[in-house]
Amino acid sequence: MDSEVLFRLFPENLRNSLSRYNIELDMPSAPHRSWVEVSRAQIAGNYRAVRQLVGPHVAVMPVVKADAYRHGAVEVSRVLVSEGADGLAVSNVEEGVILRQSGITQPILVMADFLPSERPELVHYSLTPVIHSLDDIAAWNRLAESHGKPLPYHLKIDSGMGRLGVWDSPTKIAAAIAASKAAHLEGLMTHFASSADYSSEQTDQQAANFHALAQQLAETGIKPRFTHLSSTIPIAYQRTAAWGNLVRPGHAIYGYVSPTRGEHAPASSLDVHPALTWKAAVLAVKTLPAGTPIGYGAMYRAPREMRIAVLAAGYADGIPHRLGNRGYVIAQGKLAPIIGAVSMDLTTIDATDCLGLSVGDSVMLLGQDGEMSIDAQQMARTAGTISYSVLCGISARVRRVYV
Repeated sequence: MDSEVLFRLFPENLRNSLSRYNIELDMPSAPHRSWVEVSRAQIAGNYRAVRQLVGPHVAVMPVVKADAYRHGAVEVSRVLVSEGADGLAVSNVEEGVILRQSGITQPILVMADFLPSERPELVHYSLTPVIHSLDDIAAWNRLAESHGKPLPYHLKIDSGMGRLGVWDSPTKIAAAIAASKAAHLEGLMTHFASSADYSSEQTDQQAANFHALAQQLAETGIKPRFTHLSSTIPIAYQRTAAWGNLVRPGHAIYGYVSPTRGEHAPASSLDVHPALTWKAAVLAVKTLPAGTPIGYGAMYRAPREMRIAVLAAGYADGIPHRLGNRGYVIAQGKLAPIIGAVSMDLTTIDATDCLGLSVGDSVMLLGQDGEMSIDAQQMARTAGTISYSVLCGISARVRRVYV
């Protein structure tokens, strides 16, 4: 409903009230209430940075799970395939099916799910599962026998994370693989628990455990095409002994490398930049007298007469609730504080210093405007969470726009 219709519906006394309380009401010019702009060129550039760092002899399988960290898995996958990605990694069967139905033909590795009800779809859509138990190798082998063709899989080793992965002796693992002749072991993999922590020996120990097991399997004649251990952090900080001949960059594809911990941590060798900008429309702008409570629970009271703006995004859109009274957005090239509680659909900012801000304008939640920038890592620190959570928390109702 535009402002002309609203003013026809509002009686004269209500229109006078809006004017008296300095409420601006106008037809929004922003394209959506809240939206992200994803740069295809930056996704491609980030992939190329990974490709260049690991060199030509290491395959690159970008991770596009969780809707490509909310950047949009289908469009991101198309960009990555056009750049020559060796394959794509997802978390579950449904994610893989969506890519297949969208025309993606590259190999797709399903890293987490191997639920019995989903196995027929794995076969139908040519998805390669990661298997986490010896019993599941036998189950996949039976499925391969019933279809009369070899079915590839990757076997995950629990090298010390204590989550998914086989936790058996090399002898038992070799026997289970050898007994399943219709199932084809294409890859051997593991996952690090604390690869950013250089004050801990856990990553080195996990890598040693993995390589020792791989060597013992090789001695029995089991030599899968791929061995892979590394996601973004071991790539960026060049833990080359942990690369194997395939890497699985996720965070880096979207422009982020997490910081390390520890006195002897190296600097990142990976030059990537955020591919996503997040914006929200201004729904209302008004001036409030000093002492006015703002938002749920009156968490904030105006310390002086102040101009506020109400944004068309809240925690249902992915703005962390904990940014209330502590976060910022960028409005007209300036940092504008979030005031009061972040509510489900709305967020209020102090627009006193943004004199030209009006209804229908957009403000930036993540991104850069002139010299001001807010990225997911900055937002995460303020909210007391991690950048992965910030990106994956951007709701599906936030429109995706590709530029």
